[in-house]
Amino acid sequence: MKIAVLAFLLLNTNPDLDRQFERDVLIAIASEPACHRLDVYLAVTNAQRRQGLMFVRRLPETSGMLFLYDRPQWLSIWMKNTLLPLDVAFVGANGEIINIVRNAEPQSERSMVAEELAQFVLELNAGAAERLGLDENSRLLVDDLIALRRGAN
Repeated sequence: MKIAVLAFLLLNTNPDLDRQFERDVLIAIASEPACHRLDVYLAVTNAQRRQGLMFVRRLPETSGMLFLYDRPQWLSIWMKNTLLPLDVAFVGANGEIINIVRNAEPQSERSMVAEELAQFVLELNAGAAERLGLDENSRLLVDDLIALRRGAN
């Protein structure tokens, strides 16, 4: 049993990201009645948000990166120096997914934009949003993360 747990932990971590970002658990409620547990790296500071997943070669299947902002705003991102194709979900302050850019092209400098004011951006491996049933009718449980963020300020 200990070997299985150790193997799970090793497969679901990335040492480079572990050194630079805190991690937390994010629950995603898909539009089809299902909940999914995601292990997310938190990009909270400006420096972390600028770095994001640039130069990362492997992202565990059940992991992603959640970009947190202090308030809802017009958000856009690009894939410059990002080596992995990603699904990018723009998320409102209430946790509702606003729009998802699926299978974003690695290293592209094309801007991907939230269709409404957003407070979070969730990046997952390409295809993960479809596999998990995430769409514009899905929601992320972000309340604890917002409280954590307010406590840090």
